[in-house]
Order: sequence, then structure tokens, then C-alpha cells
Amino acid sequence: MRIAYILAVLITILIGLASRKYGPLLPEFVAQNAGDALWAMMVYFGFRFLLVRNSLPTAIWLSLLFSFSIEFSQLYQADWINQIRGTVLGGLILGKGFLTADLIRYTAGIIIATFLDRAVLMFTQRR
Repeated sequence: MRIAYILAVLITILIGLASRKYGPLLPEFVAQNAGDALWAMMVYFGFRFLLVRNSLPTAIWLSLLFSFSIEFSQLYQADWINQIRGTVLGGLILGKGFLTADLIRYTAGIIIATFLDRAVLMFTQRR
């Protein structure tokens, strides 16, 4: 299962980067919300990779805690962390500014990832 989860992380990253690059070509709702939801999905799959033997609720709660912590950390605006946020990688990981809507997007992404995870688990267990 670890291979499946690392593939899910990589695919989610690629789709997330594509949603940012090709945002103008997407419907406005998708362009505005997909990146953050996909980021949270990647976090979920990352926790599933690291904690493959733990339960789904454990991955859900850790993903929510991590994602929300990153978002709330954006309320802290010291020069040193803003310099990190100013880099491409730092901005992708840490974000740039607190938005309440991002908490909703993260929650939606984690819920979607959980449903995908369950569907794949059910499909593979039937075989």
C-alpha cells in the first residue's frame, strides 16, 4: 500500500501544480478552490504513506491538524518566515496569508481523499 500512497502523493502534486498553471483555462470555481483542496489531499495521502497501518480516522485527524496548523501559522508575519514564504517552494508549502475559506477547502480535500482511499481499499480487498 505504501507504493500506492506515494503514487497518490505524486499524482496529486502534479494535478495541483497543473491546476495553478492552467487555472485560467479552468472554470472559475475549480481554479479558485482546487489547489488548496489538492494540497490537503496530498497531506492526507502523505500521512497514509507514513502511517499505513493506522486507521483512516487517524489519517483524517492528523491531516486536518497539520493543514489547519499551516493555515493558522500564516497569521504570524515575521520577516524570516515571510522570506521563506516568498520562495516558490515555501509559498507552496506554507502559503502566504490566512484565509478562512482555505480551512473549508482543506476539509473538502481531505474528505475527497478519504472517499478515494476507501474506494480503492474496497476495490483491492474484493480481488
